[in-house]
Amino acid sequence: MLVMLSGLPGVGKSAIADEVARRLHAPVISVDAIEAAILRSGIPHSFETGLAAYNVGATIAEAQLAVGLTVVADAANYLEAGRTIWRSAAQRAHAAWRAVQVVCSNEAEHRRRLRDRNRRLDPFPEPTWANVQQWRAETEPWTDECLVLDTVHPIKDNVDRLLEYLAASPKGAS
Repeated sequence: MLVMLSGLPGVGKSAIADEVARRLHAPVISVDAIEAAILRSGIPHSFETGLAAYNVGATIAEAQLAVGLTVVADAANYLEAGRTIWRSAAQRAHAAWRAVQVVCSNEAEHRRRLRDRNRRLDPFPEPTWANVQQWRAETEPWTDECLVLDTVHPIKDNVDRLLEYLAASPKGAS
């Protein structure tokens, strides 16, 4: 099963992805880490490096799904094009997929998380609050069933809700 996380930078996606992956013994495919590796290779940051990171991540996920592993995709996925890349990988692997949107309803907390995070992904540029606001305005609504988790709640509560959601009838191929 592919667990497709989505949400703006700084909402707490990676913390949820990591904890869910620990509990499920599943790999996390982080688009930002992949893009950082692309940038360290000397390729300049651009829309294309982000797209390449999504495609590389989905290719790795597809291979893991094809051998029966659950995979957690950690990406902003605020555009339908990115979501389609992940769904298509799951479909090609004949794997189920579930969508999860992570939000932080407390703006002050969201700003603090964004300001204070240090993910050690040099030379990947950390987004600013202005970037987040721009991406929020560009976010396309989900058309699929999607669990929404608000990270103002404790991570344990969110992870428990997510695991309950995953245990329900999966979406896509089984």
